[in-house]
Amino acid sequence: MSFAVIQTGGKQYKVKAGEILKIEKLDNLKANSKIEFKEILAYGDDKSAEIGAPKIDGAKVEANLLKNGKNRTVLVFKKRRRKNSRRKNGHRQEFSLIKINKIFSKDGKILSESSKAPKVTKTVEKKEELKSK
Repeated sequence: MSFAVIQTGGKQYKVKAGEILKIEKLDNLKANSKIEFKEILAYGDDKSAEIGAPKIDGAKVEANLLKNGKNRTVLVFKKRRRKNSRRKNGHRQEFSLIKINKIFSKDGKILSESSKAPKVTKTVEKKEELKSK
């Protein structure tokens, strides 16, 4: 199973093809748009790996943006005792949900690609059960 280590939003993520990740928000992008990550720190598979110094030139990871959103509210409450001083704040961190499609090596070969499995709906399963009975 091939993997890559990408850097985005000041953080590093180990990704595999077909994986869905929640990362820091990517600005000015709409849902279902393609993204290319060119800051690849390492890539490889079970047998071999290549590590950049600090980045690998030519390597890239392609992904689709599924949606932009906000996390749940985190309450920040500060209180100073005996001074009747209190402050309550809320914070919702923004995120982008992405799906990794392809991982490319530095010479442009595809290391791994996500499989597009057909979506099975509940109605199809119920119809098959009724036919078998």
